[in-house]
Amino acid sequence: QVQLVESGGGLVQAGGSLRLSCAASGRTFSTYTMGWFRQAPGKERDFVAAVSWGDRSTYYAGPVKGRFTISRDNAKNTVYLEMSSLKPEDTAAYYCAATRSWRLGPAVKYDYWGQGTQVTVSS
Repeated sequence: QVQLVESGGGLVQAGGSLRLSCAASGRTFSTYTMGWFRQAPGKERDFVAAVSWGDRSTYYAGPVKGRFTISRDNAKNTVYLEMSSLKPEDTAAYYCAATRSWRLGPAVKYDYWGQGTQVTVSS
């Protein structure tokens, strides 16, 4: 069982930056692939980025590639999402998630989810 708690969301102007954090409970954090997803009001939840548990390979959705960076610190049981050059269309609730799968990408099934943190980008 893994419990996930996101933090770091807030209000930022377009072009600004934010860093989201996701703290995980449990001693097996290093064996989970971690992902970030987002959901805007009235829209489906979308995959944003993932980092593998093994070689820390990363995978990004097209709209955020080059602007967002996912990373993990296994010693702190934490995964991060550094977001820069933010746009109003990045406004959403952001969720972190964990999976035992070694695979990356939007089609991977995630087993554990956090409660989300809101990011609002003003124009």
